[in-house]
Amino acid sequence: MKKTRTFVAVEASPAIRHAAQRLIDSLRAAPAQVKWVAPENMHVTLKFLGDVDPREIHNVCRVIEDAAAGVEPFELEIRGAGAFPNLRRPGTVWLGAGQGAEQLAALARPIEKALQRLGFRREPRRFHGHLTLGRVRRGGPGVGELGELIRQHADYQAGRMKVRQATVFSSRLGPEGPTYEALGNTKLAGKSG
Repeated sequence: MKKTRTFVAVEASPAIRHAAQRLIDSLRAAPAQVKWVAPENMHVTLKFLGDVDPREIHNVCRVIEDAAAGVEPFELEIRGAGAFPNLRRPGTVWLGAGQGAEQLAALARPIEKALQRLGFRREPRRFHGHLTLGRVRRGGPGVGELGELIRQHADYQAGRMKVRQATVFSSRLGPEGPTYEALGNTKLAGKSG
């Protein structure tokens, strides 16, 4: 049976997507080769699961629902352009999490633990909530210019959104880029379990 590429995320609001697209339009001035994220695909990843057996998706959704049950809805600010690993060698261009970043991490932690109990590998790096804008092709022209433009937008304000749910998505890679499909939604209720 073909496995399903899966991740857990918070979807970006329409206003955040619009503001993120405006930033992308500004960053396109650099001649770097970047695969920019389509607005409809913008999200903040809580956990990337990789290839999952479709028969396990129900269990994944169930444990995420249980894990998130104790988290209350919260306001999340999306702000500040940055890049991994750094601005001299940008590989992934992103907008960071401002106010609400602690609550976002508090949502990611129980999800990480619950999925670990299902056999998913624990993420070795500290959680860094961000909205990916694009992925840079290594060694291409204009990378330095792109890094400088990102630095100039370090205080970029994309706005705030209310986080009310986490979503389990499948990702299918195609010639035009990935297509995401919601497999399950978990409402944040703030009920301790």
